[in-house]
Amino acid sequence: MSNTAVDQNIDLKVSKLAENIIGSEIIKLAAEVNEKIKKGEKVYNLTIGDFNPKVFPIPAELKKAIITEYENDMTNYPAADGMLELRTAVSKLLKERGGLDYKTDEIVIAGGARPVIYAIFRALVDAGDTVLFPVPSWNNNHYTYLNNAKQVLIETTPENKFMPTAADLQPHIASANLIALCSPLNPTGTTFRKKDLEEICDMILAENVKRNAEKKKPLYLMYDQIYWALTHGNTQHFDPVSLRPEMKNYTVFVDGISKSLAATGVRVGWSMGPKKIIDKMKSILTHVGAWAPKAEQLATAVYLNDLAGYDTFLADIKSKINDRLVGFYKGFQSLKAEGYKVDAIAPEAAIYLTVQFSLHGQKTEAGAVLSTTQDVTKYILDEAKVALVPFYAFGASADSSWYRLSVGTCRLEDVDGVIENLRAALKKLK
Repeated sequence: MSNTAVDQNIDLKVSKLAENIIGSEIIKLAAEVNEKIKKGEKVYNLTIGDFNPKVFPIPAELKKAIITEYENDMTNYPAADGMLELRTAVSKLLKERGGLDYKTDEIVIAGGARPVIYAIFRALVDAGDTVLFPVPSWNNNHYTYLNNAKQVLIETTPENKFMPTAADLQPHIASANLIALCSPLNPTGTTFRKKDLEEICDMILAENVKRNAEKKKPLYLMYDQIYWALTHGNTQHFDPVSLRPEMKNYTVFVDGISKSLAATGVRVGWSMGPKKIIDKMKSILTHVGAWAPKAEQLATAVYLNDLAGYDTFLADIKSKINDRLVGFYKGFQSLKAEGYKVDAIAPEAAIYLTVQFSLHGQKTEAGAVLSTTQDVTKYILDEAKVALVPFYAFGASADSSWYRLSVGTCRLEDVDGVIENLRAALKKLK
């Protein structure tokens, strides 16, 4: 027997963290969708929070700049906190387009938003601490688990576009160590109203007045605004620090080019916050090695230094995304007007539309009852050939009838096909 063979009788123990980690519900659904596609079925896959680069390519100037930096042999380690050229460009972008004043030593660059979020959790949350966040939301439960922290979930409602309010959070504020918020929100594509975010900021500031007097660890806010540049129509993005400058002491941002420039695979993200926290995040990221590649950093700096070109690209991509979101929204409203039990929330931002299928209890032509959300999801996939992500994949209750529809991989001509397929599938239900 070869000494390289694996003995199947040996129980290979792993850490408790690894043993109990939960896989992504979205990845599970994607596997089922991909299996259908492999069999030759035409499936409208609206599950992916990503872009099809053949439909939404990165800016041509950014692509050219990346190639140039590789031709210039920029392939060694980048600076631990990010290349100064990029941190300078980001500082300028934040100031001139976001109204935020962060110096280069208050910014850290990482390989996309995920390492940024991981570093924020590691820098601010101890084992046993409490992380407070609304659901549906993206991956806060997993990052809380990785930190051996406790989670408090607040289930939001469609009446408030699934955005949390201060009243929702207030009962849990005294025990919380970190509040994790996102706007524009993944998975809903909705945003904070100014008044609601102001009230949350005032609540956090009041709590920290008490904690400062008692010499306790502050209550921090992680504010994920990775989609902030992708607002549609009259929607306005708000952030805590612009609304309440005192929040600069307690807010750590998640940001980057992944969504605004359709550059999810380029892996350039950043965080800005109090210098002490940013320095600690830099140290954590150094040990993890989660840097953005040097060439991509330098190329992004070159690109962002031309804000006029950046504005032109944004106007174009936002128009294309909005056309798809509005098309789907109108389609769902037409289905609703025809008497089908569906609905949608008007699009505001990002690449997502929040849609509803209130089909629990209905019967298929074969007589099967759609008893659960899983049943509904499978019916829509099997009969309409439309793949969507149910909100329970983002922490909402298992019986939620709401879904995320993503347009990042969708061609405009697909919109009518999706609506027609849904109409035909809904018509079969009793």
